[in-house]
Amino acid sequence: MHLHDVWFVLIAVLWTGYFFLEGFDFGVGILTKLLARDRTEKRVLINTIGPVWDGNEVWLISAGAATFAAFPEWYATLFSGFYLPLLIILVCLIVRGVAFEYRAKRPEEGWQRNWETAIFWTSLIPAFLWGVAFGNIVHGVKIDSQFEYVGSFGDLLNPYALLGGLVTLTLFTFHGTVFVGLKTVGEIRERARKLALKVGLVTAVIALVFLLWTQADSGDGKSMVAMIVAVVALLAALVAAQIGREGWAFALSGLTIVAAVVMLFLTLFPNVMPSSLNADWSLTVTNASSSPYTLKIMTWCAGITTPFVLLYQGWTYWVFRKRIGTQHIADAAH
Repeated sequence: MHLHDVWFVLIAVLWTGYFFLEGFDFGVGILTKLLARDRTEKRVLINTIGPVWDGNEVWLISAGAATFAAFPEWYATLFSGFYLPLLIILVCLIVRGVAFEYRAKRPEEGWQRNWETAIFWTSLIPAFLWGVAFGNIVHGVKIDSQFEYVGSFGDLLNPYALLGGLVTLTLFTFHGTVFVGLKTVGEIRERARKLALKVGLVTAVIALVFLLWTQADSGDGKSMVAMIVAVVALLAALVAAQIGREGWAFALSGLTIVAAVVMLFLTLFPNVMPSSLNADWSLTVTNASSSPYTLKIMTWCAGITTPFVLLYQGWTYWVFRKRIGTQHIADAAH
C-alpha cells in the first residue's frame, strides 16, 4: 500500500470520528427544540455536551488539515467548488460555539432564548449540509480537465445529495436522542427513549433508500457488507433504546454512522472526487496527492501526536460520564 492510500484511509478515519462525535452533539442541539419542554430541560441537554462539543470539532480541523497537506488538489477543488455550503457550515459552527458560551452570561429571558434558537439552527443546518456535501463528493460533480469545479451551487442540490442531507440530519438526530437517553435521568430520559423510536424509524427508511442508491450507483462487495452492517446496527440500536439499554443503543447508533461513512469512502476509492463530465478528469489518490516525502513527514507527525489527542479526549469523556437531570440544575433561571 502506498502512502497516498494510507492517507486516504486516515482521512476517512478522521471524517468517521468527526461524524460519530459531532453527530450526537448536533443531534442534542436539534433536540433543544424537539425534546426540551422548558428552559431548565434545555440547560440539561446543553450540559450533556458542554464539556465535549469543542473537542469533537478537533476531528474536523484535523480532517481538513490532513486533506490540505496530503491531497492539496482535492482540497483546492473541494473548497473552491463547495465554497458557499462550506462557508455556511463554518459560520454555523462559529455562531454555535459563541451561543454555547454566551447563552448563560446574562439572565434576561430574551437573551437566552435567542441563543438557544441559534444553537438549534446552527446544529440543524450543518447536520444537513454535511450530507449534501458528501453526497456530491461520492456521486460526482462537474470537474473539468484542469481539475476545477465548473458547476454552480444549484448543481450541488441534486436529488441524491439532498437525500444524503436528510440521512445525516435524521441519523445525527437519532444519535443525539440516544445520547440524551444515555446521559440523563428522569422524565427527559423517558421522553428521549420514545422519541428515539420515531426518529429512528424515519432514519431507517431514508438511510436504506440512500444506501441502496449508493450501492447501485458505484458499490461493490465490500461496500455491500458495510451497508448491511449499517442497516442492522441501526435496527439493533432501535431495539436497545426501547428496552433501556442506552449504552448499547449509543454504541450501535455510532456503528451505524461508522459503517455508513466507511461505505461512502469504499465506493469513492480510488477517486477522491469523481468528475461527472469525464471519468478521466476525476481526482484520484494518485493525481491529487502530495509528494511521497511530504506524506512520509506527515505520517511520522501523525503517529506521534494522535495517541495524545485520543488519550485526552478519552479522559474528558470518562470524567464527565455521569448522568444529569433537572435536579442537578441549581438555578432554573439559567
